[in-house]
Amino acid sequence: MATKQKTLKEKIVFNGVGLHTGEPVELTILPAPDNHGYKFQRVDLEGQPMIDADCDRVVSTQRGTTLEQNGAKVYTTEHVLAALYGCKVDNALLQLTGPEMPIMDGSSGPFVAEILRVGRQEQSADRKYIDLDENITFEDAEKGVEFLAVPTAGKEYRITVMVDYNSPVLGTQHASMYQLSDFTTEIAQCRTFVFFRELEYLAKNGLIKGGSLDNAIVMVDSDYSEEHIKNIMHALGREELDVKIEGVGVLNIIKLKFENEPARHKLLDIVGDLALTGKFLRGHILAARPGHSGNVAFAKVLKKWDKERNSIRKFDLSQTVYDINDITAMLPHRYPFLLVDRIISMDEESIVGVKNVTMNEQFFQGHFPNNPVMPGVLQIEAMAQVGGIFALSKVEEPELYSTYFMKIDGVKFKQKVLPGDTLVFRLQLESPIRRGLVNMKGIAYVNGKEVMEATMLAQVVKDKEVANKEITQA
Repeated sequence: MATKQKTLKEKIVFNGVGLHTGEPVELTILPAPDNHGYKFQRVDLEGQPMIDADCDRVVSTQRGTTLEQNGAKVYTTEHVLAALYGCKVDNALLQLTGPEMPIMDGSSGPFVAEILRVGRQEQSADRKYIDLDENITFEDAEKGVEFLAVPTAGKEYRITVMVDYNSPVLGTQHASMYQLSDFTTEIAQCRTFVFFRELEYLAKNGLIKGGSLDNAIVMVDSDYSEEHIKNIMHALGREELDVKIEGVGVLNIIKLKFENEPARHKLLDIVGDLALTGKFLRGHILAARPGHSGNVAFAKVLKKWDKERNSIRKFDLSQTVYDINDITAMLPHRYPFLLVDRIISMDEESIVGVKNVTMNEQFFQGHFPNNPVMPGVLQIEAMAQVGGIFALSKVEEPELYSTYFMKIDGVKFKQKVLPGDTLVFRLQLESPIRRGLVNMKGIAYVNGKEVMEATMLAQVVKDKEVANKEITQA
């Protein structure tokens, strides 16, 4: 039985200050209808603009995740989104009287407590999921960030995090969430953290104006003189605090809720940032040295993968835009080198073509006896012919033109193509067609799974004999 979407039973209100802006703000979270998702609304601005909680709306990941839409921004969205997601709320409207979420205690805990207090109500629509059925990777080598998402046979969302700051106070920490329901008890109350050495820089650069020792863990990774401590506390405007630093560790007036609270907070941030995919996840996320930039980049990878996967699931192989007779009228290729059987869809920027692979293909005689496998180069050729049909469809009298390869990049073969397979090629324009140059990214599928991909550059050229005849007639 499908899981139904949920929203809040009644509105909840929070008052506080923004972590970085320091501005007072009131946040009201209201129930929302089916398929609404998470949306922010700046009620303090003219027109009360809406901002979708969407990874494609992220404009900054400096010390938090910032979204922008309709001329309005909202800062530090990750903690409240993690709370909604961790409480399995699908739809909510978040109204703000300022530009930044209230920081509260630096965690998702206060948000979770109120969500659980008012309760959630079931809705009519089915919950939307990203169901992983293959490994998905992301790496930012410069920042040392790595993500891996692996299938879990339809089981619930899991996350394992490793953080390594090359610091004597943190060292390497790990944290795990084995099911989403663990978020409310094991992750939500874990606070954001900062190194003591960063405080002066952040304060002098106009950040953490709303920061305090009540809403952040302060990590100390070296000794400081009393004068240096006073200078930092002065920059923060907190000279009255009796701060003492005796070696590495956590600032003397702060107690950790868990030994690995910093790693658990990094996991919390991942939950909040991946909520920007707009769907719940079924899969296991493994993350090394994550941060908001990497989280959001990976959210975009997941969203794109899901969109492409759904588009493949929606392929209607009974449709025909061009049949084999139309194709032979456009392409010069003939047996045994015509490798497209049908075009099933095409629009201004993309095309989908089909190649039915049978044991009667001539190349199977030698590739390989008793182990027939379609050669990779012929998969590329078949994809190129689909792209050629797209390119020729953009000119008048396409039978007078030919397409020629200029460059092939990013070729990957992921699975063998065998007799009996139906190859589906989907090609998307990478840039507008100019001067006959056509640049397209293609992915080949068998039964909805990627088997090959490549980026191709070709040129559409009028056949020489036709061109010479036109010149002579002129």
